Amino acid sequence: MNMKLNAFLLLSLWMPFAVSAALFSYPKNSSASISLKVPGNPAIIYPLTAEPTGENGHSLVSTENIPVHISREVTENNGKIQVTTTITALEDIYFNYAQEIRTGFPHHDCQFYMPGFWYRRNLRSPKEAPSFHTSDSWTVREDRLSVPLTGIFNEKTGDYMTVTRIDNFKYDALTTHKEGEVIVSGTTSIGYTGFKNKNNTATLSFGFPYHETPETYIRKLTLAPEVKAFQSLKKGESIQLTWEITENNGKDFSDFVKQVWVYSYDLYKPQVVSTPYTPEIMKRVLSNFFTESFVDTHSLKYMSAVHMRTDDCKSTGIAEVGFIGRALLNAFNAMEYGTQENRPELIEKSRLVFDSYLQNGFTSSGFFREVVDFDKGDEERNLSIRRQSEGLYAVLYYLQYEKKQGRKHPEWEAKVKSMLEEILKLQKEDGSFPRKFRDDLSVVNNSAGSTPSATPMLVLASRYFNDNRYLKAAKKTAVYLEKEIISKADYFSSTLDANCEDKEASFYATTALYHLSLFTTGNKEKEHYSNLAKQSAYFCLSWYYMWDVPFAPGQMLGEVGLKTRGWGNVSVENNHIDVYIFDFATILDWLAEKYNEPRFSGFSEVIRTSMTQLLPYEGHLCDIAKTGYYPEVVQHTNWDYGKNGKGFYNDVFAPGWTVASLWEMFTPERIKLFEGKK
Repeated sequence: MNMKLNAFLLLSLWMPFAVSAALFSYPKNSSASISLKVPGNPAIIYPLTAEPTGENGHSLVSTENIPVHISREVTENNGKIQVTTTITALEDIYFNYAQEIRTGFPHHDCQFYMPGFWYRRNLRSPKEAPSFHTSDSWTVREDRLSVPLTGIFNEKTGDYMTVTRIDNFKYDALTTHKEGEVIVSGTTSIGYTGFKNKNNTATLSFGFPYHETPETYIRKLTLAPEVKAFQSLKKGESIQLTWEITENNGKDFSDFVKQVWVYSYDLYKPQVVSTPYTPEIMKRVLSNFFTESFVDTHSLKYMSAVHMRTDDCKSTGIAEVGFIGRALLNAFNAMEYGTQENRPELIEKSRLVFDSYLQNGFTSSGFFREVVDFDKGDEERNLSIRRQSEGLYAVLYYLQYEKKQGRKHPEWEAKVKSMLEEILKLQKEDGSFPRKFRDDLSVVNNSAGSTPSATPMLVLASRYFNDNRYLKAAKKTAVYLEKEIISKADYFSSTLDANCEDKEASFYATTALYHLSLFTTGNKEKEHYSNLAKQSAYFCLSWYYMWDVPFAPGQMLGEVGLKTRGWGNVSVENNHIDVYIFDFATILDWLAEKYNEPRFSGFSEVIRTSMTQLLPYEGHLCDIAKTGYYPEVVQHTNWDYGKNGKGFYNDVFAPGWTVASLWEMFTPERIKLFEGKK
């Protein structure tokens, strides 16, 4: 344990007996309080003072006579401090317990971290979502986070401190209101964590049950007044709460995130989820989506995939080439599976999709028509590097697969080459691509956060066409990634329906570098790309849950037994979990082998098993109307898109990308199509 932590942990000098210098004490560096509420009246906050009761213990007492006894036990293990607080009711009470630890770091020197929700200062997020734009002090309920942890990192010194909640997390309970002082209707395991600016000192703030300040995030881009929860404790009943506190040093914010992820993995030890769903079963059930969603009544044929209702899963008139639609990737998946399983009807549907896009799926300049709404007679005029790249990625796999079957498609090759030439015109000198543009190449959104979505496609194009210009362009994207995203730990805006820090930015960065490492010939370059992939992978991993969020009785996700470990939060704006994974699990296995890091392969197996849990089929539909239409907006915390809230889905979803994501996860050998000689 370093000297700073020793000093932080020293018991105050007024202690009347000798104790270990490694034991944690609050009097000098922290504070605690308890709020007691009499229903129908405002709660009263009682500051608490620590009085020693033994070598490792304290009583926390108020200057006023309160109907509760609070004791604290402090233990140290390998430089980590566990603080266990026991609250015993002397009368029936409704309580909220709070603690703060002053780090000693100047607040303005610090970056802040709550895994899967808060990165640095969330300044990429708008003021309508939690960010420093609204306040420099935030506390949030623990189930918003992939690990119930807050870390404060001092950029000037590299020192950091974390606090993590340790519990069994079995219970949650409903409340009648979502703001103000609320009484939970039963027993909850959900506390809160966060950080505050206290007299210009960065301070860890945490407690139980939850207390969200200065506002609570209840809906996409909707902040509401703060909420403070109170739990009942009957006379004679006790509750025990445990937090673990660590301090360490990292060379930069990325190293800090890596260290905290490793620490969290070792602390929570996430285990695989036992389900009966093998990859073969998953594909067999999911393939029903290819069959039932197929639409052939328009000039473009497609698997209906977006803006569908969960309660009927009726097909819509919207064809989307990438992002949440994944029309071409689903078509390729159907062809590959149809061939493997001797299902000619799937092969036929796939060919109809590809043929229709070849004939009718391009703009006048040769880009994909990204989103076409046949019901409204309209289509998206602003194009995106992400959808274009995802469409090309699927077509290149289709062409490579067909080539290996002895079939050629010169018209498709010409279309792809033409589109690639236009895309290369969009690349800037720094290697980046604009997020959105018009058919005439005029830029609509100059943000470069989506740049890595182009890299895998460019790498595959270089392999398929044996054209090093595309590989050179891909390498230029890596220069931009390293300089502007990875080195700055600034992963943002790769998703198209949000402007914020998001999982998909680090996902695409990792995927881009994985492809470059695989298909670059120079050993030094390969190693460089691999190292960058590993660095960005920790950020991507940080979005994935290591613990199982509890649900209240009656909430569907809890009633079907969903375990959230292995599922990923989406973004700061979109505070729900989903199965966005594609080939990231395969990349984790690759990194695990390359760097001898069993945590990567261990967690990839957690992801693979856990993400199968909501497979919808007869008798196990999980509130989805049709077999194989895998759910998308899985609302696991107090947040929604406008419908249903925690424990349920939004009423509208996009199963096209969820099916494609799981399908690719269960097809780890796919990249081998492009291996070997060009």
